[in-house]
Amino acid sequence: MRGIEEPKLGEECGVFGMYDLDGNDVASSIYYGLFALQHRGQESCGIAVSRTDGPPRNSNVCKGMGLVNEVFNAENLEKMAGDIGVGHVRYSTAGASVAENTQPLVLNYIKGTLSMAHNGNLVNALELRNELEMNGAIFQTSIDSEVIAYLIARERLKTGKVEEAVKNAMVKLKGAYSLVVASPRKLIGARDPFGFRPLCIGKRDNAYVLSSESCALDTVGAEFIRDVEPGEIVTITQDGIKSDKSLTQAKAAKCIFEYIYFARPDSYIDGISVNSSRITAGRILAQTHPVDADIVVGVPESGNAAAMGYAMESGIPYGIAFVKNSYVGRTFIKPKQSARESSVRVKLNALREVVRGKRVVMIDDSIVRGTTSARIVKMIKDAGASEVHVRISSPPFLYPCYFGTDVPSSDQLIAYNHSVEQICEMIGADSLGYLDIERLSELIDGDKGYCNACFSGNYPVEPPKEDIRGDFEK
Repeated sequence: MRGIEEPKLGEECGVFGMYDLDGNDVASSIYYGLFALQHRGQESCGIAVSRTDGPPRNSNVCKGMGLVNEVFNAENLEKMAGDIGVGHVRYSTAGASVAENTQPLVLNYIKGTLSMAHNGNLVNALELRNELEMNGAIFQTSIDSEVIAYLIARERLKTGKVEEAVKNAMVKLKGAYSLVVASPRKLIGARDPFGFRPLCIGKRDNAYVLSSESCALDTVGAEFIRDVEPGEIVTITQDGIKSDKSLTQAKAAKCIFEYIYFARPDSYIDGISVNSSRITAGRILAQTHPVDADIVVGVPESGNAAAMGYAMESGIPYGIAFVKNSYVGRTFIKPKQSARESSVRVKLNALREVVRGKRVVMIDDSIVRGTTSARIVKMIKDAGASEVHVRISSPPFLYPCYFGTDVPSSDQLIAYNHSVEQICEMIGADSLGYLDIERLSELIDGDKGYCNACFSGNYPVEPPKEDIRGDFEK
Protein backbone atom coordinates (compact mmCIF):
# COMPACT_ATOMS: atom_id res chain seq x y z
CA MET A 1 0.00 0.00 0.00
CA ARG A 2 1.33 3.44 -0.88
CA GLY A 3 0.32 6.64 0.81
CA ILE A 4 1.09 10.30 0.08
CA GLU A 5 4.85 10.31 -0.38
CA GLU A 6 4.51 6.94 -2.07
CA PRO A 7 1.17 7.36 -3.92
CA LYS A 8 -1.47 4.68 -3.94
CA LEU A 9 -1.62 2.53 -7.03
CA GLY A 10 -3.05 4.59 -9.84
CA GLU A 11 -5.66 3.36 -12.23
CA GLU A 12 -5.30 5.25 -15.44
CA CYS A 13 -8.74 6.85 -15.70
CA GLY A 14 -12.51 6.74 -15.81
CA VAL A 15 -14.77 7.42 -18.79
CA PHE A 16 -18.38 8.55 -19.03
CA GLY A 17 -20.61 9.30 -22.01
CA MET A 18 -24.22 10.34 -22.49
CA TYR A 19 -26.66 10.86 -25.36
CA ASP A 20 -30.10 12.34 -24.61
CA LEU A 21 -32.36 11.34 -27.49
CA ASP A 22 -34.86 14.04 -26.49
CA GLY A 23 -32.27 16.75 -27.07
CA ASN A 24 -31.72 17.81 -23.45
CA ASP A 25 -28.31 19.09 -22.35
CA VAL A 26 -26.05 16.42 -20.83
CA ALA A 27 -23.06 18.38 -19.45
CA SER A 28 -24.33 18.57 -15.86
CA SER A 29 -25.12 14.84 -15.81
CA ILE A 30 -21.65 14.03 -17.18
CA TYR A 31 -20.20 16.24 -14.43
CA TYR A 32 -21.97 14.21 -11.73
CA GLY A 33 -20.95 10.99 -13.47
CA LEU A 34 -17.30 12.06 -13.37
CA PHE A 35 -17.69 13.06 -9.74
CA ALA A 36 -18.72 9.46 -9.00
CA LEU A 37 -15.65 8.21 -10.92
CA GLN A 38 -13.22 10.62 -9.22
CA HIS A 39 -11.53 7.70 -7.41
CA ARG A 40 -10.24 6.48 -10.80
CA GLY A 41 -8.22 9.62 -11.44
CA GLN A 42 -7.47 12.88 -9.65
CA GLU A 43 -4.92 14.59 -11.91
CA SER A 44 -7.17 16.07 -14.57
CA CYS A 45 -10.65 15.88 -16.01
CA GLY A 46 -12.72 17.12 -18.90
CA ILE A 47 -16.05 17.18 -20.71
CA ALA A 48 -16.80 17.61 -24.43
CA VAL A 49 -20.39 18.05 -25.65
CA SER A 50 -22.10 18.90 -28.92
CA ARG A 51 -25.57 19.13 -30.42
CA THR A 52 -26.64 16.35 -32.75
CA ASP A 53 -29.02 18.74 -34.54
CA GLY A 54 -26.29 21.32 -35.08
CA PRO A 55 -23.51 21.65 -37.66
CA PRO A 56 -20.85 18.87 -37.81
CA ARG A 57 -18.34 21.01 -35.90
CA ASN A 58 -20.09 22.46 -32.85
CA SER A 59 -18.23 20.89 -29.95
CA ASN A 60 -17.92 22.65 -26.61
CA VAL A 61 -14.97 21.51 -24.51
CA CYS A 62 -13.89 22.26 -20.95
CA LYS A 63 -10.98 20.43 -19.34
CA GLY A 64 -8.07 21.11 -17.05
CA MET A 65 -5.76 19.96 -14.31
CA GLY A 66 -7.37 19.15 -10.99
CA LEU A 67 -10.37 17.48 -9.43
CA VAL A 68 -13.83 17.57 -11.00
CA ASN A 69 -15.10 20.23 -8.58
CA GLU A 70 -11.98 22.33 -9.20
CA VAL A 71 -12.20 22.35 -12.99
CA PHE A 72 -15.98 22.76 -13.31
CA ASN A 73 -18.43 25.22 -11.80
CA ALA A 74 -22.02 26.25 -12.41
CA GLU A 75 -20.95 29.00 -14.80
CA ASN A 76 -18.83 26.95 -17.21
CA LEU A 77 -21.25 24.00 -17.13
CA GLU A 78 -24.17 26.25 -18.01
CA LYS A 79 -22.38 27.34 -21.17
CA MET A 80 -21.90 23.75 -22.35
CA ALA A 81 -24.95 23.17 -24.51
CA GLY A 82 -25.17 19.74 -26.09
CA ASP A 83 -27.27 16.58 -26.08
CA ILE A 84 -24.32 14.22 -26.65
CA GLY A 85 -20.97 14.18 -24.91
CA VAL A 86 -18.12 12.36 -23.22
CA GLY A 87 -16.21 12.93 -20.00
CA HIS A 88 -12.95 11.75 -18.49
CA VAL A 89 -11.02 11.68 -15.22
CA ARG A 90 -7.33 10.94 -15.42
CA TYR A 91 -4.57 9.59 -13.23
CA SER A 92 -0.95 9.92 -14.26
CA THR A 93 2.48 9.46 -12.75
CA ALA A 94 4.95 12.31 -12.37
CA GLY A 95 6.19 13.69 -15.66
CA ALA A 96 3.07 12.95 -17.67
CA SER A 97 0.77 15.14 -15.58
CA VAL A 98 0.50 18.08 -17.96
CA ALA A 99 -2.41 20.06 -19.39
CA GLU A 100 -1.95 18.93 -22.98
CA ASN A 101 -2.56 15.32 -21.94
CA THR A 102 -6.01 16.00 -20.50
CA GLN A 103 -9.00 14.27 -22.03
CA PRO A 104 -11.43 13.99 -23.76
CA LEU A 105 -9.51 14.40 -26.99
CA VAL A 106 -11.43 16.37 -29.61
CA LEU A 107 -10.48 16.07 -33.28
CA ASN A 108 -11.91 18.30 -36.00
CA TYR A 109 -11.53 16.57 -39.34
CA ILE A 110 -13.26 16.29 -42.68
CA LYS A 111 -16.17 14.25 -41.31
CA GLY A 112 -16.85 16.67 -38.47
CA THR A 113 -15.88 16.41 -34.79
CA LEU A 114 -14.76 13.28 -32.97
CA SER A 115 -14.59 13.36 -29.15
CA MET A 116 -13.01 10.42 -27.35
CA ALA A 117 -12.21 9.30 -23.80
CA HIS A 118 -9.98 6.28 -23.16
CA ASN A 119 -9.29 4.06 -20.17
CA GLY A 120 -6.41 1.59 -20.42
CA ASN A 121 -2.94 1.28 -21.89
CA LEU A 122 -1.72 0.05 -25.27
CA VAL A 123 1.38 -2.11 -25.54
CA ASN A 124 1.99 -1.22 -29.20
CA ALA A 125 1.50 2.54 -28.81
CA LEU A 126 5.06 3.46 -29.77
CA GLU A 127 4.99 1.25 -32.86
CA LEU A 128 1.66 2.71 -34.03
CA ARG A 129 2.72 6.26 -33.27
CA ASN A 130 5.95 5.91 -35.26
CA GLU A 131 4.03 4.45 -38.19
CA LEU A 132 1.51 7.30 -38.15
CA GLU A 133 4.22 9.95 -37.85
CA MET A 134 6.03 8.48 -40.85
CA ASN A 135 2.80 9.05 -42.79
CA GLY A 136 2.54 12.69 -41.78
CA ALA A 137 0.61 12.57 -38.51
CA ILE A 138 1.35 15.38 -36.06
CA PHE A 139 0.68 14.63 -32.40
CA GLN A 140 -0.19 17.22 -29.78
CA THR A 141 0.09 14.98 -26.70
CA SER A 142 2.30 12.24 -25.27
CA ILE A 143 -0.55 9.82 -24.55
CA ASP A 144 -1.49 6.69 -26.46
CA SER A 145 -5.12 7.81 -26.49
CA GLU A 146 -4.24 10.24 -29.28
CA VAL A 147 -2.93 7.32 -31.32
CA ILE A 148 -6.33 5.64 -30.99
CA ALA A 149 -8.22 8.83 -31.89
CA TYR A 150 -6.03 9.41 -34.94
CA LEU A 151 -6.51 5.81 -36.11
CA ILE A 152 -10.30 6.12 -35.80
CA ALA A 153 -10.31 9.42 -37.71
CA ARG A 154 -8.13 7.98 -40.46
CA GLU A 155 -10.24 4.83 -40.76
CA ARG A 156 -13.39 6.97 -40.88
CA LEU A 157 -12.24 8.34 -44.25
CA LYS A 158 -12.39 4.81 -45.66
CA THR A 159 -15.70 3.71 -44.15
CA GLY A 160 -19.34 4.74 -44.31
CA LYS A 161 -19.96 4.66 -40.56
CA VAL A 162 -17.96 5.79 -37.55
CA GLU A 163 -18.58 2.50 -35.72
CA GLU A 164 -16.87 0.70 -38.63
CA ALA A 165 -13.91 3.05 -38.23
CA VAL A 166 -13.73 2.19 -34.52
CA LYS A 167 -13.78 -1.50 -35.39
CA ASN A 168 -11.03 -1.16 -38.00
CA ALA A 169 -8.89 0.78 -35.54
CA MET A 170 -9.43 -1.86 -32.83
CA VAL A 171 -7.95 -4.53 -35.10
CA LYS A 172 -4.64 -2.62 -34.95
CA LEU A 173 -4.64 -2.00 -31.21
CA LYS A 174 -2.92 -4.29 -28.71
CA GLY A 175 -3.50 -3.91 -24.99
CA ALA A 176 -6.19 -2.44 -22.80
CA TYR A 177 -8.81 0.07 -23.87
CA SER A 178 -12.34 0.97 -22.95
CA LEU A 179 -13.46 3.78 -25.24
CA VAL A 180 -16.33 6.26 -25.28
CA VAL A 181 -16.57 8.10 -28.61
CA ALA A 182 -18.98 10.85 -29.65
CA SER A 183 -19.40 11.61 -33.34
CA PRO A 184 -21.78 14.31 -34.62
CA ARG A 185 -24.76 11.92 -34.43
CA LYS A 186 -23.68 8.81 -32.50
CA LEU A 187 -22.34 7.72 -29.11
CA ILE A 188 -20.09 4.66 -29.27
CA GLY A 189 -18.67 2.45 -26.55
CA ALA A 190 -15.95 -0.14 -27.19
CA ARG A 191 -14.04 -2.59 -25.01
CA ASP A 192 -10.89 -4.46 -25.98
CA PRO A 193 -11.27 -8.21 -26.72
CA PHE A 194 -9.70 -9.16 -23.37
CA GLY A 195 -11.99 -6.80 -21.43
CA PHE A 196 -9.14 -5.51 -19.26
CA ARG A 197 -11.05 -2.38 -18.22
CA PRO A 198 -14.76 -2.19 -17.35
CA LEU A 199 -17.50 -0.41 -19.28
CA CYS A 200 -21.26 -0.54 -18.78
CA ILE A 201 -24.49 0.82 -20.27
CA GLY A 202 -27.29 2.64 -18.48
CA LYS A 203 -30.52 4.43 -19.37
CA ARG A 204 -32.37 7.35 -17.80
CA ASP A 205 -35.68 8.27 -19.37
CA ASN A 206 -34.79 8.66 -23.06
CA ALA A 207 -31.06 9.11 -22.51
CA TYR A 208 -28.36 6.44 -22.76
CA VAL A 209 -25.22 6.41 -20.62
CA LEU A 210 -21.83 4.70 -20.93
CA SER A 211 -19.66 4.51 -17.81
CA SER A 212 -16.53 2.86 -16.44
CA GLU A 213 -18.49 1.80 -13.36
CA SER A 214 -22.12 1.25 -12.43
CA CYS A 215 -21.82 3.51 -9.36
CA ALA A 216 -21.80 6.52 -11.72
CA LEU A 217 -25.08 5.33 -13.25
CA ASP A 218 -26.63 5.37 -9.79
CA THR A 219 -25.35 8.90 -9.23
CA VAL A 220 -27.11 10.31 -12.30
CA GLY A 221 -30.29 8.28 -11.71
CA ALA A 222 -29.75 5.91 -14.64
CA GLU A 223 -30.84 2.30 -14.64
CA PHE A 224 -28.12 -0.27 -15.26
CA ILE A 225 -28.80 -2.14 -18.49
CA ARG A 226 -25.75 -4.35 -18.92
CA ASP A 227 -21.97 -4.46 -19.25
CA VAL A 228 -20.30 -3.93 -22.59
CA GLU A 229 -18.78 -7.33 -23.34
CA PRO A 230 -15.07 -7.79 -24.08
CA GLY A 231 -14.50 -7.08 -27.78
CA GLU A 232 -17.94 -5.53 -28.21
CA ILE A 233 -18.77 -2.23 -29.91
CA VAL A 234 -22.08 -0.59 -28.99
CA THR A 235 -23.52 2.24 -31.10
CA ILE A 236 -26.22 4.51 -29.69
CA THR A 237 -28.34 6.52 -32.12
CA GLN A 238 -31.90 7.83 -32.32
CA ASP A 239 -32.84 4.25 -33.21
CA GLY A 240 -31.48 2.87 -29.92
CA ILE A 241 -28.54 0.52 -29.29
CA LYS A 242 -26.82 -1.63 -31.88
CA SER A 243 -24.14 -4.15 -31.01
CA ASP A 244 -21.19 -5.56 -32.95
CA LYS A 245 -19.52 -8.58 -31.32
CA SER A 246 -17.47 -9.72 -34.28
CA LEU A 247 -14.19 -8.96 -32.46
CA THR A 248 -15.04 -10.96 -29.35
CA GLN A 249 -12.83 -13.93 -28.49
CA ALA A 250 -13.06 -17.01 -26.31
CA LYS A 251 -10.59 -15.89 -23.65
CA ALA A 252 -11.16 -12.76 -21.57
CA ALA A 253 -8.59 -11.24 -19.20
CA LYS A 254 -10.45 -8.79 -16.97
CA CYS A 255 -8.28 -6.96 -14.44
CA ILE A 256 -8.63 -8.68 -11.07
CA PHE A 257 -7.34 -5.57 -9.30
CA GLU A 258 -10.52 -3.72 -10.22
CA TYR A 259 -12.22 -5.90 -7.60
CA ILE A 260 -9.40 -5.77 -5.06
CA TYR A 261 -8.77 -2.03 -5.10
CA PHE A 262 -9.70 0.23 -8.04
CA ALA A 263 -13.48 0.13 -8.31
CA ARG A 264 -15.83 1.71 -5.82
CA PRO A 265 -17.35 -0.92 -3.49
CA ASP A 266 -20.89 -0.02 -4.60
CA SER A 267 -20.11 -0.89 -8.23
CA TYR A 268 -20.91 -4.10 -10.06
CA ILE A 269 -18.41 -5.12 -12.74
CA ASP A 270 -19.32 -7.87 -15.20
CA GLY A 271 -22.12 -8.97 -12.89
CA ILE A 272 -19.96 -9.20 -9.76
CA SER A 273 -20.37 -7.00 -6.68
CA VAL A 274 -17.06 -5.32 -5.84
CA ASN A 275 -17.99 -5.19 -2.16
CA SER A 276 -18.76 -8.93 -2.12
CA SER A 277 -15.42 -9.66 -3.82
CA ARG A 278 -13.55 -7.85 -1.07
CA ILE A 279 -15.51 -9.59 1.68
CA THR A 280 -14.63 -12.90 0.01
CA ALA A 281 -10.95 -11.93 -0.02
CA GLY A 282 -11.12 -11.27 3.71
CA ARG A 283 -12.81 -14.61 4.36
CA ILE A 284 -10.08 -16.41 2.41
CA LEU A 285 -7.38 -14.62 4.45
CA ALA A 286 -9.05 -15.74 7.66
CA GLN A 287 -9.08 -19.33 6.41
CA THR A 288 -5.49 -19.36 5.16
CA HIS A 289 -3.81 -17.01 7.66
CA PRO A 290 -5.64 -17.30 11.00
CA VAL A 291 -4.26 -15.67 14.12
CA ASP A 292 -5.32 -15.17 17.74
CA ALA A 293 -6.31 -11.52 17.97
CA ASP A 294 -8.74 -9.13 19.65
CA ILE A 295 -9.85 -6.94 16.75
CA VAL A 296 -9.81 -6.78 12.93
CA VAL A 297 -9.40 -3.41 11.23
CA GLY A 298 -9.11 -2.26 7.63
CA VAL A 299 -6.93 0.41 6.06
CA PRO A 300 -9.39 2.77 4.33
CA GLU A 301 -11.00 2.49 1.94
CA SER A 302 -10.51 -0.79 0.07
CA GLY A 303 -9.26 -2.64 3.16
CA ASN A 304 -12.50 -2.10 5.06
CA ALA A 305 -14.68 -4.67 3.29
CA ALA A 306 -11.90 -7.27 3.36
CA ALA A 307 -11.52 -6.65 7.11
CA MET A 308 -15.24 -7.22 7.51
CA GLY A 309 -14.89 -10.54 5.67
CA TYR A 310 -11.98 -11.58 7.89
CA ALA A 311 -14.01 -10.75 10.99
CA MET A 312 -17.09 -12.63 9.74
CA GLU A 313 -15.05 -15.75 8.98
CA SER A 314 -12.82 -15.69 12.06
CA GLY A 315 -15.30 -14.50 14.66
CA ILE A 316 -12.87 -11.79 15.79
CA PRO A 317 -14.71 -8.47 16.30
CA TYR A 318 -14.50 -5.89 13.53
CA GLY A 319 -13.50 -2.36 14.48
CA ILE A 320 -12.70 1.00 12.93
CA ALA A 321 -9.18 1.98 13.95
CA PHE A 322 -8.43 4.77 11.47
CA VAL A 323 -9.77 8.26 10.96
CA LYS A 324 -9.25 9.35 7.38
CA ASN A 325 -8.90 12.98 6.35
CA SER A 326 -11.03 13.09 3.21
CA TYR A 327 -9.89 16.59 2.31
CA VAL A 328 -6.29 15.72 1.49
CA GLY A 329 -6.21 16.04 -2.29
CA ARG A 330 -3.66 16.27 -5.02
CA THR A 331 -2.50 19.74 -3.84
CA PHE A 332 -1.17 18.43 -0.52
CA ILE A 333 2.36 19.79 0.04
CA LYS A 334 4.66 17.11 1.37
CA PRO A 335 6.65 18.04 4.47
CA LYS A 336 10.39 18.50 4.12
CA GLN A 337 12.66 15.56 4.78
CA SER A 338 13.68 17.13 8.08
CA ALA A 339 10.10 17.36 9.33
CA ARG A 340 9.25 14.85 12.04
CA GLU A 341 5.60 14.55 11.03
CA SER A 342 4.85 11.56 8.84
CA SER A 343 2.90 12.48 5.73
CA VAL A 344 0.83 9.33 6.28
CA ARG A 345 -0.55 10.87 9.48
CA VAL A 346 -1.94 13.78 7.48
CA LYS A 347 -4.23 11.34 5.70
CA LEU A 348 -4.73 8.68 8.40
CA ASN A 349 -4.64 8.64 12.16
CA ALA A 350 -5.19 5.76 14.58
CA LEU A 351 -7.90 5.70 17.24
CA ARG A 352 -5.99 4.94 20.44
CA GLU A 353 -8.99 3.76 22.44
CA VAL A 354 -9.77 1.16 19.75
CA VAL A 355 -6.33 -0.49 19.54
CA ARG A 356 -4.69 0.20 22.92
CA GLY A 357 -3.55 -3.03 24.54
CA LYS A 358 -5.04 -5.18 21.79
CA ARG A 359 -3.76 -7.73 19.31
CA VAL A 360 -4.76 -6.20 15.97
CA VAL A 361 -5.30 -7.82 12.57
CA MET A 362 -4.77 -5.07 9.98
CA ILE A 363 -6.13 -5.67 6.47
CA ASP A 364 -4.87 -3.74 3.44
CA ASP A 365 -5.24 -4.25 -0.30
CA SER A 366 -1.56 -4.41 -1.28
CA ILE A 367 2.05 -3.72 -0.43
CA VAL A 368 4.09 -2.10 -3.20
CA ARG A 369 7.37 -0.74 -1.86
CA GLY A 370 6.51 -1.22 1.80
CA THR A 371 7.40 2.21 3.17
CA THR A 372 3.84 3.28 3.92
CA SER A 373 2.87 -0.11 5.32
CA ALA A 374 5.73 0.26 7.79
CA ARG A 375 4.48 3.70 8.81
CA ILE A 376 0.91 2.48 9.36
CA VAL A 377 2.07 -0.50 11.43
CA LYS A 378 4.17 1.85 13.54
CA MET A 379 1.20 4.21 13.87
CA ILE A 380 -0.96 1.43 15.33
CA LYS A 381 1.79 0.27 17.69
CA ASP A 382 2.44 3.86 18.80
CA ALA A 383 -1.29 4.06 19.57
CA GLY A 384 -0.84 1.19 22.03
CA ALA A 385 -1.49 -2.03 20.09
CA SER A 386 0.33 -4.98 21.64
CA GLU A 387 0.57 -6.88 18.33
CA VAL A 388 -0.11 -6.02 14.68
CA HIS A 389 -0.76 -8.87 12.25
CA VAL A 390 -0.91 -7.65 8.64
CA ARG A 391 -3.07 -9.42 6.06
CA ILE A 392 -3.07 -8.38 2.41
CA SER A 393 -6.15 -8.98 0.22
CA SER A 394 -4.04 -9.59 -2.90
CA PRO A 395 -1.05 -11.80 -3.73
CA PRO A 396 2.44 -10.22 -3.69
CA PHE A 397 3.19 -7.83 -6.56
CA LEU A 398 6.04 -9.33 -8.56
CA TYR A 399 5.72 -7.90 -12.07
CA PRO A 400 4.80 -4.55 -13.69
CA CYS A 401 1.45 -3.94 -15.36
CA TYR A 402 1.24 -2.66 -18.94
CA PHE A 403 -2.56 -2.51 -19.15
CA GLY A 404 -3.47 0.59 -17.20
CA THR A 405 -2.40 -0.08 -13.62
CA ASP A 406 0.51 1.86 -12.19
CA VAL A 407 2.43 -1.17 -10.89
CA PRO A 408 6.12 -0.20 -11.19
CA SER A 409 8.99 -2.29 -12.52
CA SER A 410 9.96 -5.42 -10.58
CA ASP A 411 13.07 -3.92 -8.99
CA GLN A 412 10.83 -1.38 -7.21
CA LEU A 413 8.50 -4.04 -5.80
CA ILE A 414 9.40 -5.17 -2.28
CA ALA A 415 8.04 -8.70 -2.84
CA TYR A 416 10.26 -9.27 -5.89
CA ASN A 417 13.47 -9.24 -3.89
CA HIS A 418 12.28 -10.25 -0.42
CA SER A 419 10.53 -13.20 1.20
CA VAL A 420 7.29 -12.80 3.14
CA GLU A 421 9.27 -13.22 6.36
CA GLN A 422 11.69 -10.46 5.34
CA ILE A 423 8.85 -8.12 4.36
CA CYS A 424 7.15 -8.82 7.68
CA GLU A 425 10.29 -7.76 9.51
CA MET A 426 10.80 -4.71 7.28
CA ILE A 427 7.32 -3.32 7.93
CA GLY A 428 7.51 -4.10 11.65
CA ALA A 429 4.54 -6.50 11.75
CA ASP A 430 4.19 -9.46 14.09
CA SER A 431 3.01 -11.62 11.19
CA LEU A 432 2.18 -11.16 7.50
CA GLY A 433 -0.06 -13.10 5.15
CA TYR A 434 -1.04 -12.55 1.53
CA LEU A 435 -4.02 -13.82 -0.44
CA ASP A 436 -3.20 -17.10 -2.18
CA ILE A 437 -2.96 -16.54 -5.94
CA GLU A 438 -4.65 -19.90 -6.53
CA ARG A 439 -7.81 -18.58 -4.87
CA LEU A 440 -8.13 -15.32 -6.82
CA SER A 441 -10.93 -16.68 -8.99
CA GLU A 442 -13.13 -17.05 -5.89
CA LEU A 443 -13.33 -13.26 -5.77
CA ILE A 444 -15.28 -13.33 -9.03
CA ASP A 445 -17.38 -16.45 -8.47
CA GLY A 446 -14.90 -18.84 -10.08
CA ASP A 447 -14.61 -16.96 -13.37
CA LYS A 448 -11.22 -17.86 -14.88
CA GLY A 449 -11.26 -15.06 -17.45
CA TYR A 450 -9.17 -12.55 -15.53
CA CYS A 451 -5.68 -11.06 -15.71
CA ASN A 452 -3.30 -11.62 -12.78
CA ALA A 453 -0.06 -10.77 -14.61
CA CYS A 454 1.13 -8.36 -11.90
CA PHE A 455 1.16 -11.34 -9.52
CA SER A 456 2.08 -14.21 -11.88
CA GLY A 457 3.95 -12.70 -14.83
CA ASN A 458 1.53 -14.48 -17.19
CA TYR A 459 0.68 -11.64 -19.54
CA PRO A 460 -2.35 -12.24 -21.81
CA VAL A 461 -0.75 -9.88 -24.35
CA GLU A 462 2.99 -9.87 -24.97
CA PRO A 463 4.39 -6.82 -23.14
CA PRO A 464 6.46 -4.21 -25.00
CA LYS A 465 10.18 -4.82 -25.37
CA GLU A 466 10.88 -1.50 -23.67
CA ASP A 467 8.96 0.06 -20.78
CA ILE A 468 7.28 3.08 -22.34
CA ARG A 469 4.64 3.58 -19.67
CA GLY A 470 6.12 6.92 -18.59
CA ASP A 471 5.50 8.26 -22.10
CA PHE A 472 2.15 6.71 -22.91
CA GLU A 473 -0.34 6.95 -20.10
CA LYS A 474 -3.89 8.14 -19.57
